[in-house]
Amino acid sequence: MDSKNLVAIDEFCTSHEIEISFISSLRESGLIEITTISEGDFIETEQLKQLEKFMHLYYELDINLEGIETINYLLQRMNSLHDEIRGLRNKLLLYENMEL
Repeated sequence: MDSKNLVAIDEFCTSHEIEISFISSLRESGLIEITTISEGDFIETEQLKQLEKFMHLYYELDINLEGIETINYLLQRMNSLHDEIRGLRNKLLLYENMEL
């Protein structure tokens, strides 16, 4: 794995003034993935946006971990349904154009 795409969790927590236990709880819940290398634990840069969203929910909106899990599930489900609707619209347009 390319270490350029990794951020050290301890440095991230220090710079954002959050507890490492919060990151550990997110990992235990399956909300984020942590890469362990001999130097320590790291998170991929692609997950940072998601992690920051979880931090906002937890620290600023005071939503507990179970609530974050539920919100994440519902958002994923909603995105999946949007993709399905988009696909169905495209098929419908294809059939409508074939009739013309």
